[in-house]
Amino acid sequence: MFHDFRYPAILAASTRAAWQIDDVISPDAELDFKRPFLPESLARTAPLPMLSGKERLTLNHIRAHDYLCLFGLVEEFILPFVMDHIRAELPAADDHRIRAMLNFAAEEAKHIQLFKRFHETFTRDFGIDCEVIGPPEAVAKVVLAHEPLSVALFILMIEWMTQSHYVGSVRADANLDPLFANLLRCHWIEEAQHAKLDTLIVEVLAEGMSEEQIRSAVEGMITICSFMDTGLLQQSKFNLDALERATGRTFSDDERRALEDQQHQALRWTYIGSGLRHENFRATLGALSPDELKRIDALAPSFC
Repeated sequence: MFHDFRYPAILAASTRAAWQIDDVISPDAELDFKRPFLPESLARTAPLPMLSGKERLTLNHIRAHDYLCLFGLVEEFILPFVMDHIRAELPAADDHRIRAMLNFAAEEAKHIQLFKRFHETFTRDFGIDCEVIGPPEAVAKVVLAHEPLSVALFILMIEWMTQSHYVGSVRADANLDPLFANLLRCHWIEEAQHAKLDTLIVEVLAEGMSEEQIRSAVEGMITICSFMDTGLLQQSKFNLDALERATGRTFSDDERRALEDQQHQALRWTYIGSGLRHENFRATLGALSPDELKRIDALAPSFC
């Protein structure tokens, strides 16, 4: 196995790194709309010649809004999944394991509240309502209907994805709004431990499974990715609706089609492709089944 993750060390690191929502974004905090929120590697607004610089900046802000709102949507099914896993482990698990998992759940609940605070702050100052796919409970119902290992693999992909986004794109970008960048930093700090815990969850769930059972679980994860991708296409449409309202501009049919295609692919990279390509996600999947890793590696480019 590629790691040496241990529950006591994860719990200790999480305890040291804990933060409070008001310290990250207070109720009266103000975002700087003169600056981008998301790095260009995620927003992908530069290759849009039909937009002015100001319009690209506005789209960046709209994308930042969907970024945190969709993470909040994902946290809404991670939380019950983790709680169900804890419940199943209670009779036999040691104290550190249970406490680490309970802390995982508590932090996910905190992140949901954090992202709601951001949404309120953003909407107050942006002045335009930006629609987001959902509702979260409906999405959670579909995702959690899959077998646990399928869900755990999808969550693992998401957890490592957040790590690559911050480390690879956000941390070194001094042009981003400091409030938004710090919010992502705080989220990254706690998600670093969640990725380790979810790695351990995957290993527990996969223990003793046959190759066919692993294949079935990966098939379920791919189905979840496809379900989310359908939502991302709709999100790209919502984002362009918001851009038209915010700028007072109506795009031609050709412009709209080009924008939707380009931004849908940007969303696919942000929420799926960058996770499927993360080396730690690939290492876990490869340890379960080299054949299934090859299958995912063949699929990943379509989301990039």
